[in-house]
Amino acid sequence: MRRVLAPLLLAFVAACTTVPQAADLSDAPEGHRHVTVFKDAATYPQALQLWRSPEDVNAWIGARFHYSLPRAMQLSESQRAKAGQSRIHEPQEFFGAPSGICVDLSRFAVETLRQINPELQANYLMIEFAPVTIGGNTLRMHWLASFKRDGQYYFFADSKRPGHVAGPYASAQEFIAEYAAFRSRPVVAFRELVSYQRRQRAMASKQSREERP
Repeated sequence: MRRVLAPLLLAFVAACTTVPQAADLSDAPEGHRHVTVFKDAATYPQALQLWRSPEDVNAWIGARFHYSLPRAMQLSESQRAKAGQSRIHEPQEFFGAPSGICVDLSRFAVETLRQINPELQANYLMIEFAPVTIGGNTLRMHWLASFKRDGQYYFFADSKRPGHVAGPYASAQEFIAEYAAFRSRPVVAFRELVSYQRRQRAMASKQSREERP
């Protein structure tokens, strides 16, 4: 009897923990956008002179950012394994054509905020979700920008909800617990990083080792 119940129990647990493979599990924005009055500029250098706070950057993101599902598929784990490392949009390039995915958006926010207000210690938050498959491509990693104000953590430049600032939080862990529930996706791990490139180099190095005979 125990031999019969054990496989059934395992199957039940797996069914309860499996993430549904649905399109809404992508990092594309929800229907509601957080659009407010924002300070516009003709060029990126002008924006750097005009913007003074994360709220300025965030308001522009809420009004201008467009998510690119084709690019998400191109930069998925499945495609990177075939084509190798892909280039992430530079902030000035992104300003001129604000379309991309989470890592493009977070790079723009982090590097811009570091220039206009370095005291806020802008950084990256890399989240590793339980993987989902969309269009035959595996999606796992998600990127946001963070900053600190008065000892508290704030998170923004989230492609899922552009224009939204989450916070304050006492720690990144506190935010992650709330965000996992919001996304309805289990979080496997997360890292606070000073650069998106460190994670990319680590993944490229791992792929290289795996391909060695």
